[in-house]
Amino acid sequence: MPGPILRPVVDGDRELLYRIYASTRTEELAPLPWDESTKDAFLRMQFAAQDRYYRQTYPDATYDVVLARDEPVGRLYVHRGARAILVIDVALLPRHRGRGIGTSLLRRVMCEARAVGKPVHVHVERFNPARRLYERLGFRQVADQGIYLLLERAVQPNTAS
Repeated sequence: MPGPILRPVVDGDRELLYRIYASTRTEELAPLPWDESTKDAFLRMQFAAQDRYYRQTYPDATYDVVLARDEPVGRLYVHRGARAILVIDVALLPRHRGRGIGTSLLRRVMCEARAVGKPVHVHVERFNPARRLYERLGFRQVADQGIYLLLERAVQPNTAS
């Protein structure tokens, strides 16, 4: 299968982006005694707050929809700062997880970082299963920020000649 393709987020993607976001919170909300409409309202509020925060904090970031075989399967948000490249968010719909798409996306970012001589940073919740993927790819914890850990993949030598 060819690698995932990125395309910029457009206004019509809002419901897709919400579904991707909501899918990352399903396990967390499962034990709550809320009905589905209450969970949906809560998640929509949280999604809107997250989206607003990302866009205000990282106005120059790239906000992309991830496509696999022309089907939207996730999102990748990346901020290219002066000192580091920050993966703001990478999330895939459940049925597309564990297929190498996330690894492929992160490797692209890592290659870009290597080319410009910058480290890659990502925040991950302490118990998020994706933390194992980051560690497999060479990310190491550099800060404990309570709920989140800041992971870094240090600057790698550019071996291309």
